[in-house]
Amino acid sequence: MSAFALLPQTAPFGDDDRLSLDRVLSAASPIQRAWLAGFLAGIDAGQAPLPRVDAPARAAEPLTILFASESGNAERLAQDVAKLARKSGFKPKIVDFADLDVADLPQHGKLAVIAATWGEGEPPGRAARAYADLMGPSAPRLDGTSFAVLALGDTAYAEFCGVGKALDARFAELGAARAADRVDCDLDFEAPAAAWIKKALEAFAPAPESSGNVVSVDFGPRVSVEPSRDPVIGEVVEHVNLSSSRSDKETIHLALGFDGGAPAYEPGDALELFPENDPALVDAVLAATGVPADDSLRATLTTERDITTLSVKTLEAFAAETGHAELRKLLDEGQARAWIEGRQFIDLVEAYPATLTGQQLTALTRPLPPRAYSIASSRREVGDEAHLLIAAVRYEAHGRVRRGVASTFVADRLKAGATARVRLKPNKHFRLPDPSTDIIMIGPGTGIAPFRAFVQERRALAAGGRSWLFFGDRRYTHDFLYQLEWQDALKDGSLARLDLAFSRDTPQKVYVQHRLWEQRRDLVDWLDNGAQLYVCGDAKAMAKDVRAALVAALADVKALSPEAAEHAVVELERGRRYHQDVY
Repeated sequence: MSAFALLPQTAPFGDDDRLSLDRVLSAASPIQRAWLAGFLAGIDAGQAPLPRVDAPARAAEPLTILFASESGNAERLAQDVAKLARKSGFKPKIVDFADLDVADLPQHGKLAVIAATWGEGEPPGRAARAYADLMGPSAPRLDGTSFAVLALGDTAYAEFCGVGKALDARFAELGAARAADRVDCDLDFEAPAAAWIKKALEAFAPAPESSGNVVSVDFGPRVSVEPSRDPVIGEVVEHVNLSSSRSDKETIHLALGFDGGAPAYEPGDALELFPENDPALVDAVLAATGVPADDSLRATLTTERDITTLSVKTLEAFAAETGHAELRKLLDEGQARAWIEGRQFIDLVEAYPATLTGQQLTALTRPLPPRAYSIASSRREVGDEAHLLIAAVRYEAHGRVRRGVASTFVADRLKAGATARVRLKPNKHFRLPDPSTDIIMIGPGTGIAPFRAFVQERRALAAGGRSWLFFGDRRYTHDFLYQLEWQDALKDGSLARLDLAFSRDTPQKVYVQHRLWEQRRDLVDWLDNGAQLYVCGDAKAMAKDVRAALVAALADVKALSPEAAEHAVVELERGRRYHQDVY
């Protein structure tokens, strides 16, 4: 045998072949040997003769995947990154911003960050605490850390991807090295997200050990953002306006039936409803742009394209496509954001006339996204149905009547017997606790929807824990949603307490946060005895006011400083006892 012989003389090769193999193998790196092993195994198994090497033959490289999610998209993408990273030789760890201790960040050498922006540049509710810590003066230095940021947002908002942009800048400011450029995604995020995953993992991958030729790790074909559950068809079996004829609101109870069985939802989950645009608006857009109204294009604009949302990005694209001088001037003078306030796509094409082709019109609009609505029923009580609670949005702006795309699609066209496409959107962060645990539910307006599901579920389970509901709306007589059901729940014990706030029934407006303050001693007592608290509804004002009321209640009842009371609420959040589903 030669001095570098690896193959024994008993190997089934001739002397010359054995000598050649010894020369190749003795000089090969571990990754090259791993590639060869896979190559030979593939031939024996009858597979393609050029298999991919999934990872270097070395200890798995740690990778932290940090996400900040409101609707669940960022969390799902974090799981996609982890699956691919694990196959590609990393040891991934997923961290929710809600659980992040910012002081521990320097321990994470490689950070893949996926962050959604909520509303006008705000972090998701569950991420707010850690986000504030990271942006604050006590955030640690991150020298030696590398990072990459994927930002999720909506171009309809002024602060498009604002949280992702801020995180990207902050990590760099703290000394971390940017491994890959930030990518900003609109609602149709799948393709750019997949490209970012590929680029980020390639950037984080360590250079393979080699001696001679290097076999590279190929990430390309593996990158695939898993699609959500496929849509199903539901038939409208009940369509009821729960608001009285004298109410200035229109709140639809929509019951959907499913021939093949309802989606496997749990209380707290949502259904995404795929709406259709108002046919009259479709025709108005076609007329304003001079596009021939063939059936195919009309169908596309009705079911697939968002012909309502207007953004600065749309104005830029329209100006570039048409060369409209007046619009270009508006953009150059920085007046675009102010101009689009309260306006929609139809206002743009009427205010700045231009003849378009069908292809141009389609390209100027984005995909029509589904709308998510909390499920207002428990399968234990309604069987193969799913119930939704949807407030129709109608208002006037700039001399034109405006209609919410999905809400008026439901109110005006999804009557009994009609069908709708829906898709399950799980929400594992808004789940019921053990049936023996007390719960406090705060849901004004349509925010009451998931709590109807909660009460139905706990009734069916004969839950031992108490349930306390805070509900508010405008007027008791006209807007008390599901009034008879709540009264029956009080009688049968599935609801222990009910506190109401009707803001227009008294000279001074009363909201749910005022009722929380009035009942603060009992509220704190329930929490001290292990109750979990749930908030659903408006994020801009109500959810913040409720949280402030809770902080004030703890401070008053337990004689805490404002700082200590705030810390107590943070501990409820971190302990998964303060849950929010806000919009």
